[in-house]
Amino acid sequence: MVGMPLDELRVLLGRHARPDLGTSIADVRIFRADRPDPPTPTTYGRVLALVAQGTKRFALGDRVYEYQAGDYLVASVDLPVTAHFARASPEEPALGFGLTLHPAAVAEVLLQADPADLPPAPAADVPAGLAVSRAPVELLDAAVRLLRLLDRPRDIPMIAPLIKREIIWRLLTGEQGGVLRQFGLPDSSLSHIARAVQWIRDNYARPFRVEDVAQQAGMSVSAFHRNFQAVTSMSPIQYQKQIRLQRARLLLAASPGDVAGVSRRVGYESPAQFSREYRRQFGDPPRQDAARLHARTAARVTPRDS
Repeated sequence: MVGMPLDELRVLLGRHARPDLGTSIADVRIFRADRPDPPTPTTYGRVLALVAQGTKRFALGDRVYEYQAGDYLVASVDLPVTAHFARASPEEPALGFGLTLHPAAVAEVLLQADPADLPPAPAADVPAGLAVSRAPVELLDAAVRLLRLLDRPRDIPMIAPLIKREIIWRLLTGEQGGVLRQFGLPDSSLSHIARAVQWIRDNYARPFRVEDVAQQAGMSVSAFHRNFQAVTSMSPIQYQKQIRLQRARLLLAASPGDVAGVSRRVGYESPAQFSREYRRQFGDPPRQDAARLHARTAARVTPRDS
């Protein structure tokens, strides 16, 4: 039975995939890869991601995850990961569906739900910020019905919000319901950590004291460390470093000759430390990696000879 909506999901994703990943439905994205790609640093925001074909692997801190056709992932905070499609070909491309999750939308469903119909809150102080599960047929079916609207654009404004709401309900009553429940509660430990994560992302170039961020989150330093590690698989300082290095790589792709300037812009006082940590993260020194990225970007935008 699972195969039927998954088959239609593949057809819809293959038909509507665009180079920019976007769709005419707000917050819905379609991912397609025609070949395995190298591990690439990226950020998983607050999102539901569902794989219809192929295999995707990613690393978060010291944890390695894999999800494939029929699996779904929920990320409840912005997480810097290294991800890639491990299995894909032009004949059988990797295909995925993404839906941005908004805490307010989750909270609205929670407020109208009977608590008896919801799973209990997680036993831990705070759940991991990212988890992978097998998609139930009801979730696959809802994703299919949402994507069918791409063939009927006039129905999108009226029907898409209803199906998105159903998807949230399927997530809340599924295996990851406890995680999503904390995600939608403004006073949960997960929400406090999410706000701390956002503060670090917004101020990544500034030095900070963990004690100050813990105070903003309303936690003791020990509880903040423990909960931050549980959600992100890294310490607050490690998280800041990941964000700095990812941002530096984007800046260097545009300005490959300005290594020293970029290192200062993302918060490094020592160019030598920046180069050391950059090479450890991406495998090559900043200048060499940036030149390759710049050449790759230029090749994509240069028109081919007719």
